[in-house]
Amino acid sequence: MYRSHTCGSLRLTDAGQRVLLSGWVQVSRDLGGLTFVDLRDRYGITQLVFNMDTRPELCARARKLGREYVIRVEGVVRERTSKNPNRPTGDIEIDVDLLDVLNASKVPPFTIEADTDGGDDLRMKYRYLDLRREPVKRNLLFRGKLTLETRHYLDGQGFVEIETPFLIKSTPEGARDFVVPSRLNPGEFYALPQSPQTFKQILMVAGMDRYFQIVKCFRDEDLRADRQPEFTQIDCEMAFVSREDILRTFEGLTRHLFLKLLGIGLPEFPRMSYDEAMQRYGSDKPDLRFEMTIGDIGHLARGQGFPVFDQAGLVAGICAKGIADRYSNKDLNELTDWVRRPQIGAGGLVYVRFNEDGTIKSSVGKYFTDEQLRQWGTVFEAGPGDLLLVLSGEEEKTRKQLGELRLEMGRRLGLIQPGIFRPLWVLDFPLLEWDEESGRFFAMHHPFTSPKPEDVGLMDSTDREVLRRLRADAYDLVINGTEIGGGSIRIHDRALQSRNFSLLGFSTEEAEAQFGFLLGAFEYGAPPHGGIAFGLDRLCAVMNGQNNIRDFIAFPKNNTGRDMMIDAPSPIADAQWEELGLAPLPPRN
Repeated sequence: MYRSHTCGSLRLTDAGQRVLLSGWVQVSRDLGGLTFVDLRDRYGITQLVFNMDTRPELCARARKLGREYVIRVEGVVRERTSKNPNRPTGDIEIDVDLLDVLNASKVPPFTIEADTDGGDDLRMKYRYLDLRREPVKRNLLFRGKLTLETRHYLDGQGFVEIETPFLIKSTPEGARDFVVPSRLNPGEFYALPQSPQTFKQILMVAGMDRYFQIVKCFRDEDLRADRQPEFTQIDCEMAFVSREDILRTFEGLTRHLFLKLLGIGLPEFPRMSYDEAMQRYGSDKPDLRFEMTIGDIGHLARGQGFPVFDQAGLVAGICAKGIADRYSNKDLNELTDWVRRPQIGAGGLVYVRFNEDGTIKSSVGKYFTDEQLRQWGTVFEAGPGDLLLVLSGEEEKTRKQLGELRLEMGRRLGLIQPGIFRPLWVLDFPLLEWDEESGRFFAMHHPFTSPKPEDVGLMDSTDREVLRRLRADAYDLVINGTEIGGGSIRIHDRALQSRNFSLLGFSTEEAEAQFGFLLGAFEYGAPPHGGIAFGLDRLCAVMNGQNNIRDFIAFPKNNTGRDMMIDAPSPIADAQWEELGLAPLPPRN
């Protein structure tokens, strides 16, 4: 027997009880006559006491214990004289009389503490050690509870969990596929799914009515803090539903998860069109924890002899309240450098300072009178002490730059409060987006998204600008400026789906070769249906106020897509190349 209790379970009510504990040595402290050891397992930490006066041999052995040694101890629970109020077991300790070393440990390459001295790659190389740290362990436990509560909620709503294949057909839309060679079919390849999209639609044709799956998905794309080559979705689909049915159901799931896991009742879920989000916030995933919306002043700023504004498609800005007198020229110069960075790409920054004493100072003061600048201020309801920050240029790019500037000012001014959650539904996205490089339209969501019924007639147009006005019956759930989930009402009619493929540049033959199985299924009584997919890793991060999803994944990849622990990807043997029909062999380094 290795333990009668875990290292997080004992309390003062257990005093006098003889117990058996096993775990890892967190730290030991030699205080002369007494040696203290903190013993850790998944459940917590318990302090052990070894007494030199009563058990000198045992105490001498305890002093030789290193960090991360695996030990088993037996002893009696007693009340601590010096309690630790920050630890659930802080009122007790174990007076140890038996000690077994189950396994020794090398000195860890970084400290197994909440605040570790290990860098990202080092911690991922020794991920099994990193997972012992409380913050990472807590994140994985949170993820486990979230998936369990998701299943409870969806089961209660009549959803059935169904697995879909991992070896599927490669498709040309979306991100790059990971491909898998087929040994039994030389020269042919499977793809790993970017999502179970077509399979879940076919499940609706099959009459499953309400499907969900907590599923791994794969995308061969450049990585960042909120992206991994493999990630997990809460993937759902419903038949015989309207958009309203789906929004209500998954607003309910979100409320359930926040209440069960965080004890937080979410506020109202407002709704906003894509066009309004871009116009007011410069983003299709606006952070509503603070206001500072974008105002258009082009009608006031153009035609006054300032060439930068006169030639711009958009002149707009944001108003930072109450900082005019404390935001120095040095601060403004630094902010100008920030917007000029390649990641933002603005040409410069114009400011208007409405001072508390009623005076106005602006970087374009020689082109505009104080009265003209005050008219700018009326657009933002600016008053004494407020600071306007203005950008100009091509409309779409400038709105996105202002969106980034708004978020940066929110961070700098402390307007983004931790522990506050502001959900939002963004609706009515464009159905198509034009790509200048390839000279064709792509689906903004995916090729199976239905246009809004009132826009279907626009699909017959050959005018690019008319097609740009096509709206998708699509929706994204955004929380605190992060897209948590996205979905749409799907096309369920073969003719309409074929029209959409045509707009996306597919010939009839190409559409049949890629998606003939789905088009064929639509001819056998496909019901109206729609769905949504939540990013599980991202949802975990947002609920915990973090922006890096890696610490919510047990074994993540680094920024180059490598698994540092097992050293993958890696070469395969020459025999495997030949077996898979992939010869000629690549040169070996």
